[in-house]
Amino acid sequence: MKTRNARIAAAVFALGVVLAPLYGPLSRVRAASTTAGDDIEKDMKTVAAAYALVEKNFADPVSSEAAFYHGAIPGMLKTLDPHSTFVDPVEYREMQRKQKAQYGGVGMEITMNEERKVLVMRPFVNAPAWNADLRRGDVITAVDGKDTAGLDSSAVADMLRGPVGTEVRVSVKREGGKEPVTAIVRRGEIATSVVDAYWVKPGIAFVNVSTFESQNVGRNVDEMLGRMGEQSVNGLILDLRGNLGGLVTEAVSLGGRFLRSGQTVVSHHGRAEAEQVFRAKGNPLAQNYPMVVLVNGASASASEIVSGALQDHDRAWIMGDTTFGKGLVQAQFPLAEGAALLLTIAHYYTPSGRLIQRDYTHQSFLQYYYGHNKETAQNSQDVKATDSGRKVFGGGGITPDEKYPQPKWNLLQRRLGVAYGGPDAFYRFASSYFGTEKPRLPEGWQPDDAVLDKFKQFLTKLQVPFTDAEFSEVRPWLKERIRWEFYFRAFDKSVADRARWSDDPEIAKAIESLPKAEALLHAAQKTYALRK
Repeated sequence: MKTRNARIAAAVFALGVVLAPLYGPLSRVRAASTTAGDDIEKDMKTVAAAYALVEKNFADPVSSEAAFYHGAIPGMLKTLDPHSTFVDPVEYREMQRKQKAQYGGVGMEITMNEERKVLVMRPFVNAPAWNADLRRGDVITAVDGKDTAGLDSSAVADMLRGPVGTEVRVSVKREGGKEPVTAIVRRGEIATSVVDAYWVKPGIAFVNVSTFESQNVGRNVDEMLGRMGEQSVNGLILDLRGNLGGLVTEAVSLGGRFLRSGQTVVSHHGRAEAEQVFRAKGNPLAQNYPMVVLVNGASASASEIVSGALQDHDRAWIMGDTTFGKGLVQAQFPLAEGAALLLTIAHYYTPSGRLIQRDYTHQSFLQYYYGHNKETAQNSQDVKATDSGRKVFGGGGITPDEKYPQPKWNLLQRRLGVAYGGPDAFYRFASSYFGTEKPRLPEGWQPDDAVLDKFKQFLTKLQVPFTDAEFSEVRPWLKERIRWEFYFRAFDKSVADRARWSDDPEIAKAIESLPKAEALLHAAQKTYALRK
């Protein structure tokens, strides 16, 4: 079974890029010397000759798309760094759609499981799919009568999207049902948000940002805190745990709102890229309350820009585990046929001048993603200071001001340990438990011993190896996971997340640490006053 680390590493590779502005295919070309031009021409002739030999003599027919899109171009990029990558046309369209966070469609997230079935993961609340009673756990069998067997989730997603107001017939199979259920869904304008905010305690706001992929992160935070009444905030917990990154502009927008206007959020420069400094546009209401930022090893790139800026300016107390350590900037370079390169063009630096990129030159990319040691990754030669003079280091991600020890998982947890919401045993158990019935739970529901016993039997049916001792050791963890999945089905993801956060000991510890954040804020204010 895939482990938690494997999922994190794969996701960081796919999503943990700090995307700089979009560049056209010719806009960054630099003039080359005649000698360099001659060398490139010779090398390209060699590549063309090699491909001609393969195309003519290989035992099976050769696809030029496979040879170049999946072979030569990705192979070239792998010689550069762990984050430069090639994006095929389908992936690039999906990336652009996520960045816009708005499209015409039915309003749900889908994925493909290991059996190559396309599953409904999340119908958005009050979106057309939600109103048509499409549910988490449904297997999409046909769209407008076309069988989805053999299609991947991207192809099915393309079939579901379309002009606002048009109808689409979606056929799904539910656990325990004999026949597919078909819903007629009228497409709508779908707007998505990756932000949740609410009062975790009176006067204490909690903000979770799950990704920086979309272009509305900063705006969503402004809107949500505005509706809550930011003038009443006495302390704020910003949760960036598991946030793998995204757009540098959104990181600047979010981090900058908590800083004074004009303060540096991040800077970057590279061999062919002039230094660029991104400065804060502060929100006056966000300047005076203490903040604790939660991070972990899956907080990468844009998350590290935000946490690094708030740490360097002594604006927030950083808590958790050392972040991933990605300090590279990728720009999008569109290619022919709708594909694109995400090419590393620069390093980025925190306001104090730290480069938090981990070393990848003396190890394989596999070791870079899976085998890094956070305790030794810190660069003792890259010592900088925060605004008030605290020492901070580059090299190995953002080291938190306060470590929060991560619990050690036993063997059963590692076997079941995929990210919340993945197509795992908990997801499959919930589909089996509810069957064709619409999921309903009373307010405040908790898994009892009977539910846990059913889950135990379900794991045995799945042939997941475990002992009674291993199961008993993690009963609270199993209950929490089951509750999250069941709440997702019966209510929605926001209700499930908030129930989980309400019992999260790390969030409780963050609330306890707000006085430390307040002392830090006062020290920063004094330092700023002396410099004026």
